[in-house]
Amino acid sequence: MRLNVKALAFALAVIWAGAIFTTGLANLIWPGYGEAFLQTVGSIYPGYSGGSSFLQVLLGTLYGLLDGFIGGLVLGWLYNLFSGKSSAV
Repeated sequence: MRLNVKALAFALAVIWAGAIFTTGLANLIWPGYGEAFLQTVGSIYPGYSGGSSFLQVLLGTLYGLLDGFIGGLVLGWLYNLFSGKSSAV
């Protein structure tokens, strides 16, 4: 069975961006919430400091969309590559 790579890429982009957006928004409402997660994400994405303002939350969300999309493309491509070459176990 082959995966629809674009559909997987869009799904992972929405999930990853949604996680960053939701955690960042919750951090603005309840300071300290998800701080370790946001700092980890902030250490990966240049210019993103981990949700100290709504603009930062939007920037992290955009990074998450792009990162999730690329990750989904790579994951789907690898799955299709390996599923076509292996026999059923």
